[in-house]
Amino acid sequence: MTLSIGASDLTGVIGILPTPATADASSWRVTDSVDSAVAAAMVRSVVPGVDGLLILGTFGEGATLTETEVLAFSRIVVAESGSVPVFAGATTLNTRDTIERARKLVDLGVDGLFLGRPMWCEMDADAIVGYYSDVAQALPETPVIIYDNPQAFKGKLTPETYARLSEIPTLVGAKYTVMGAQFVDDVAACGDSMRLLPMDADWVEARRLVGDRASACWSPSAACGTEPLTRLWDAIRSSDTNAAETLAEEIRASYSTLMPDGDFSLFSPYNIPLDKARIAAAGLVDPGPARPPYQLCPPSYLEGAAEAGRRWAALQQKYAAADTAAVPR
Repeated sequence: MTLSIGASDLTGVIGILPTPATADASSWRVTDSVDSAVAAAMVRSVVPGVDGLLILGTFGEGATLTETEVLAFSRIVVAESGSVPVFAGATTLNTRDTIERARKLVDLGVDGLFLGRPMWCEMDADAIVGYYSDVAQALPETPVIIYDNPQAFKGKLTPETYARLSEIPTLVGAKYTVMGAQFVDDVAACGDSMRLLPMDADWVEARRLVGDRASACWSPSAACGTEPLTRLWDAIRSSDTNAAETLAEEIRASYSTLMPDGDFSLFSPYNIPLDKARIAAAGLVDPGPARPPYQLCPPSYLEGAAEAGRRWAALQQKYAAADTAAVPR
């Protein structure tokens, strides 16, 4: 068996997208909340600046969309993404529904799956490995990027678990949410079978620690404008350390007001409305309101998210203007 996308193919910037919502999407009465026109325009604006797409994750609202909406949005992304690979979220509360949804997404033409583990009960290492093994058995030709978010999935994957997961042939990468001392051990545990993807702001540090094994990053800011991300990837590819470090620091600074009191545990319960507020404030895409039950958020938290969006918009404008100035006249 040869996967269409392997670990070595995960390079560059993998952008995470929201699922644009209609203005009334925060009501439980709404049955068709995907804003198709905004979604199509968003994908068209983002794909020139990224090397892959992740959809239907946390702020992609994979947990609060109906299956009909999941499939409708995925059709739009597949249709507009061109040659950029799309990994679609299929996580549900159990293995069988996850496999059924994953099969429908693959039939629509997604290139791979973006797969967290079921969230109702905490899962030990044997359950985690068993879950991903079952999905691999059901879809043996479909590459998977797993989702390692300690808050959402009730615990951090250990190096020992990563070593076991790396033996599952369809698992090619992992969205690595929180950088820390364990990152180096996790990368070592994966060998060449899986690529751990740090966040864009952590990418330069990740490469300092593990070199080319940090071949790609994930970014929650693709829908805010891709110019800073393109510049970061260009600096990394050209080994321009100073430029890469400057960009990483600017990106970090833009995020500094997003998490209330800088605390991920305070951010996590409001991840969806906060990221949507940030994206809206950046001005490229209006993602619409969050869907129930996650539509409520303290106003002071939302203002911090909006400030983060405005800071990204300033970065986007800065680097877009620099590109314009560089064009010969």
